[in-house]
Amino acid sequence: MLQQTRVAAVIPYYERFLARFPNPAALAEASEDDLLAMWSGLGYYSRARNLQKAARDVAARGTFPDSYDVLRALAGIGDYTAAAIASIAFDRPHAAVDGNVKRVIARLMNDGSMNFQKAADELLDRKDPGRWNQAMMELGATVCLPREPLCDQCPLARNCEALKHGSARDLPGKKIKPEAIHLSRTLVIVRRAGGVLLKPGARVKGFWDLPEGADFKKSDGLRLGAKLGEFRHTITHRNYRFTVQEARAERIPEGARWFFESEITAVPAKVPLSTTAKKAMRLAKDR
Repeated sequence: MLQQTRVAAVIPYYERFLARFPNPAALAEASEDDLLAMWSGLGYYSRARNLQKAARDVAARGTFPDSYDVLRALAGIGDYTAAAIASIAFDRPHAAVDGNVKRVIARLMNDGSMNFQKAADELLDRKDPGRWNQAMMELGATVCLPREPLCDQCPLARNCEALKHGSARDLPGKKIKPEAIHLSRTLVIVRRAGGVLLKPGARVKGFWDLPEGADFKKSDGLRLGAKLGEFRHTITHRNYRFTVQEARAERIPEGARWFFESEITAVPAKVPLSTTAKKAMRLAKDR
């Protein structure tokens, strides 16, 4: 959950997730709808699916793996996560390199293009790798900050080559972000006998979303009603502006289904509902 998401945002999700899935077996047996409903709002939903795949592997093994290589083979676990678990949970000598650690090492060595994993492996305290990794992460998160490093508070200041050369703010270098794409869409809320029409999400696989006007054929008899409002939503480099309107239709698009409104407004929702649908339904509720 902490990959690509801030700690403050994760905590309530983490607590609800553990309450619903207290062990690998419970997560392994969950339906995808249940899994995604508990993850809804965190984004990057492949993380949830990989977490479940890993839970199924662990449940089948009957024990949690304690070696880096076996951890690395689990779905969704890369070099950093495997090293973090191996060192912190099992005291294995593997250096965990995240963005914070890269920044610390780049400034310490005054080099933004080095092999950070190799450098971290050489610096690692093999007698206490878990604490070392956590200290490096914490140093980057609280002192060796991206824009305004607190060099006067840094325990490594005397050894920092970037501080000596005045290049700390320039390291490790900026990533080139893809150019933003601006898109406009219309979401329609079609109701019938206490139900709301939803379709499989086109933007996020495995979730249900409100249909767009473009989903209906002319023969479906779509009639747009009152405009309920607008909102903006960003998915990676795609910036959407959504207009939300009430509507009626004589026929529904292929793949669409009716859901009771109580199912999609429950907390947590009983249906894995997309963030855009949640925002649109809040607009409708406010009206």
